[in-house]
Amino acid sequence: METSETTRFIRLRVDLVLEVPDPDALTGAALEHIKADEYMPEDERSHAEATVREDEAEALAYLIDPTDLVAEVPGVELAQASWSTEAVDYDPDSLEWDIDEEDGVFNEEDDSA
Repeated sequence: METSETTRFIRLRVDLVLEVPDPDALTGAALEHIKADEYMPEDERSHAEATVREDEAEALAYLIDPTDLVAEVPGVELAQASWSTEAVDYDPDSLEWDIDEEDGVFNEEDDSA
């Protein structure tokens, strides 16, 4: 089979750390999003609203949809998507948070040993 006849799958991994300086705005936007969802059953809506009020990470999960990242990309079709959110202790100076560490690439600034 020629390459042009085979389907190619590519896994895109995106890892974001977001700061939430205005948790009330985040929660309010998530609540509005839930309220506007006309297909959400009422019992699920009540649960979603309670969850969003208790946890900023859950509020963010109601607002971010990874399918939006590729919806307008020409030549691709989304095969599968999943995502999760969690509160983290973030220290930008810690090696644990070095985004280049995972793929073996190191920043030139960090190479001064």
